Amino acid sequence: MLRKTKEEEPKNQLLMSMENHKMTVMPLPKGRNSSIQAFIPACDSTGNDGDNNNITKKLSFSKHLHFDVCKCNTTWLKSTISPFPTQRGCNAVDPFATPHNKNYDQWIIQHPSALENFKEIVAASKGKSIVMFLDYDGTLSPIVDNPDRAFMDDEMRDAVREVASCFPTAIVTGRSRDKVYKFVKLEELYYAGSHGMDIQGPKKGPKFAKIKEKTVLLFQPASKFLPLIREVYKLLVERTKSTPGAKVENNKFCLSVHFRCVDPQKWSSLAEQVNAIIKEYPNLRLTRGRKVLEIRPIIRWDKGKALEFLLESLGFADLHSVFPIYIGDDQSDEDAFKVLQYRRQGASIIVSKSPKETGASYSLREPAEVMKFLHGLVESNKVTVN
Repeated sequence: MLRKTKEEEPKNQLLMSMENHKMTVMPLPKGRNSSIQAFIPACDSTGNDGDNNNITKKLSFSKHLHFDVCKCNTTWLKSTISPFPTQRGCNAVDPFATPHNKNYDQWIIQHPSALENFKEIVAASKGKSIVMFLDYDGTLSPIVDNPDRAFMDDEMRDAVREVASCFPTAIVTGRSRDKVYKFVKLEELYYAGSHGMDIQGPKKGPKFAKIKEKTVLLFQPASKFLPLIREVYKLLVERTKSTPGAKVENNKFCLSVHFRCVDPQKWSSLAEQVNAIIKEYPNLRLTRGRKVLEIRPIIRWDKGKALEFLLESLGFADLHSVFPIYIGDDQSDEDAFKVLQYRRQGASIIVSKSPKETGASYSLREPAEVMKFLHGLVESNKVTVN
């Protein structure tokens, strides 16, 4: 297991070396527990340390990076395989989705509309620096059958551009960073692809004085897993060819197996097929999303860790000076919601038309409401500035 070092580190400890991670040298923001020494060893199927020199490497990371020795818990996989619905096509019920055991009226009381409670959110942010975190699929763009065609419309792009002109703004997604950038096409944003395992700062440079000279240009904590990810990608593409509608997406540091357009009667066999492959790779783990199975390296790095890393990198180590707002719709966004809940700050907003288990404080029903919320923040900022 990874242990935190008890030794004191210099205040300007480098997050990573430029040679190993192609990253411009950046002083770690001053604050609590500024850095730790981290090891990412390979491990065998029992979770013990292994001798795979292709994976083992000593790194100097921020305090958030941990090594996850736990393999994928497949209980959810077995419990959701049967029975299956009889519906067919891309709109069939997803057995991997969180069970909807509450009606919407009850659920909305616990997770009230961020639009109807907009004044409350703005009031809570008074005197603090807002930092925006946005998921992509289902948040800025609609969920579509073909993930390669999840385009953002120009109106939403304008809304995100306006928000980024007012506050530091990051796109945090399971997609590859390059792919989501092609969808969004805005240079002034931070992009955290592969569930936060591939972070790049704005190409236009920092606009906000507070983050000057502290901008992360590139941060890739899972770079040593790339050969493994490529190998498994080829295997998944080959093994899933027999399942019509299945699509394997290479997100650089993680993989996605989409089954939105798979015959529901074949969901169980596809899931078992994917799980059988991942069981042979103890350095990878299997998770789930909205009609998608996701394969990630076993380092404990997720959207929540990415949120914390970006906040510190932006110079917001002081919990009392920042108001993070995170908007997302997927299971993977719950990691970020948990972080905000633990920190007792900011606003976490789930995008959903139906009740689901979530740690978010507020809700929005669809991307159209997300856009209204973003416009509201921009207008509210104008009033504050004036």
